[in-house]
Amino acid sequence: MKTFTFTAATPDGNVFQGEAVRVIVRGTEGDLAVLAGHIPFVTGVKPCKCRILLPDGTEKTGNVEGGILTVSPEAVTLLAGSFKYEES
Repeated sequence: MKTFTFTAATPDGNVFQGEAVRVIVRGTEGDLAVLAGHIPFVTGVKPCKCRILLPDGTEKTGNVEGGILTVSPEAVTLLAGSFKYEES
């Protein structure tokens, strides 16, 4: 599977930085999934669960207060007010 560089950052610093296969969040127009090679765009993110699928098949999930998601050919960045990982 293709991967992309994903960073999730809050005012306190990066909470995730690494390779991802897929990221799912709730944008202003509804739920969306980002895969490698996605068309570039910027959208607001509503409070939601952020699901990050890692290359090894595991998934990290966190609660996002809201923020902005930027998708570019080089990387995907989530700038969030807060990001709290869910307990496994």
